[in-house]
Amino acid sequence: MYTPEDKFKKKNILIYGFGKSGRACFNYLKQNNNIWIYDDKIFSLSKNLDIFFIKKKKIFSKKIDFIVISPGININKCGLKKYIKKNKKKIISELDIFYAHNVMNKKITITGTNGKSTTSKLLYEILIKHNKDARLVGNIGSPMLEEKNITKNTIFVIEASSYQIEYSKYFKTNFAVILNISPDHLERHGKFKNYVRSKFKLILNQQKNNIAFIEQNNLYLEKELKLNKIKSKIIKVNNNISKNISKKIINPYFKNINNIKNLKFVLEISRKLNLKINRILEVVNQFKGLDFRQQILFKNKKLTVINDSKSTTFSSTHNLLKSYKNIYWILGGMGKKGDKFNLNKKYFTNIVTAYIYGKNKSFFIKNLKNKIKYKTFGNLKKALEKTLLDTKKNHLFPKNIILSPAAASFDQFKNFEHRGHYFNNLVKKLSLIKKINV
Repeated sequence: MYTPEDKFKKKNILIYGFGKSGRACFNYLKQNNNIWIYDDKIFSLSKNLDIFFIKKKKIFSKKIDFIVISPGININKCGLKKYIKKNKKKIISELDIFYAHNVMNKKITITGTNGKSTTSKLLYEILIKHNKDARLVGNIGSPMLEEKNITKNTIFVIEASSYQIEYSKYFKTNFAVILNISPDHLERHGKFKNYVRSKFKLILNQQKNNIAFIEQNNLYLEKELKLNKIKSKIIKVNNNISKNISKKIINPYFKNINNIKNLKFVLEISRKLNLKINRILEVVNQFKGLDFRQQILFKNKKLTVINDSKSTTFSSTHNLLKSYKNIYWILGGMGKKGDKFNLNKKYFTNIVTAYIYGKNKSFFIKNLKNKIKYKTFGNLKKALEKTLLDTKKNHLFPKNIILSPAAASFDQFKNFEHRGHYFNNLVKKLSLIKKINV
C-alpha cells in the first residue's frame, strides 16, 4: 500500500545548501535514498560526509528526482541557477518531507511579515500549559526533521518563512496563520505580489476541514481571497481584546500594539482548540518574550528601554512608535527595498529625536526629513551615547529609549541577533540607567 512517506523513499535526491536545515534533511533521508550534497560555499566536509558531496560539473550527469533546497538560497542568483531553472519542478523543501511523514498530526503554521516568532512561542507555551505534546519547530525551534518520539497526539507549531513556503510543493497545514503582510524581502521575491503569494500559498494548499486565520482588513490578503478559490474556513482577526480579558493582563509586554495583535491571534487559535482561558492568561502574564523582539531591558515609572533589533522594516517598527510617548528612537542599517515610512502625522509627535546610524543614513534622512528631528552617527555606539546625553537633559517623563532599526543589520553586524547582543552589552557597559539619573 502506497503512503505519503513512500514519495521520499528509494529516490535520487540532491540537497542544495548544507546549513542547519540541509543537515537535518540529509540525516533524515540518507537511510532510504541516494543522496548527494552540494553547497556554493562548502567544498569539503568531514571524511564521513565527503562521499556524499558532489562537484558542480557532475550534477548535470545525475538522474535527480528531487532537489531539497535550503530556504536561504536565492535560485535566481545561486551557483546552480542554470541547472535549477531547467529542473524547477523538482524543487521541494524540508516542509514537504516533514509533511509526508507526519500527515496525521495537527499542524499550526504561522507566517507573516512581523511577529511570527513571538506568536509561535506564546502559542507553544500555552499548549504546554495544557499538557499537550507540543513541538516548536521551523525558523524558531529545532529543525522539524530532528524531532523524535512523535505520536499521533503530537501537535506541531511551525514558524515558516516566505522562502520555505515558496519552495514547498506538497506541504499542507491544519491551521494556516498569516499575521500580517507588508513589503519585505523584495530583493529576493522581486515584486511585492510575489511575496504576498508566497505567504498565501499556505491557505491555497489547505483542505476543506482546515482553518485559516488572517489579519482583518488587510488589502493584500483580501485581494488574494477574491482571486482564488479557497477550500478552508477563513477567520479574520482584529486586534480588539475584550475588556474582561484585557483587565486581567498585567504583563507590560502586551501593552504595545504589535504584541496585542499577536496575542489576539493566539486567543482566536486557542478558542478553536478549546483551550482554557485561565491557563492562557497565566502563560500570557508570565511570558517574557523573545530576545531582541520588543525586548524590555528596563522599566520603571520614569524610563523604559527596549531592544527591538529584530525590526528590519518600518512596518515592524511603526506600531512601537504608536505605543509610546517621549521616544528617543535609535535606527539605521541597510534600508529594505520597497519599504515606506508611512506613519500618521499625529504619531510623529511621540518621537523626541531620531538617532540615525550606519552606512545607509541617506535612506532614512530621505524618509524622515521635515517630519521629525534627527541626528546622524557613524555607528550604534555613538548613537546611544548621544541618546544618553539628550535624555539626561530632558525632564519629560516617562522617557522611552527604543532601538528599533527598521533596517537589515548587514552593514555593520552579522545579523539582527548580533546587533541585539551588541546593544544589550552597550547598555550594560555605559551604565545606562545611572547615567540618565532617573
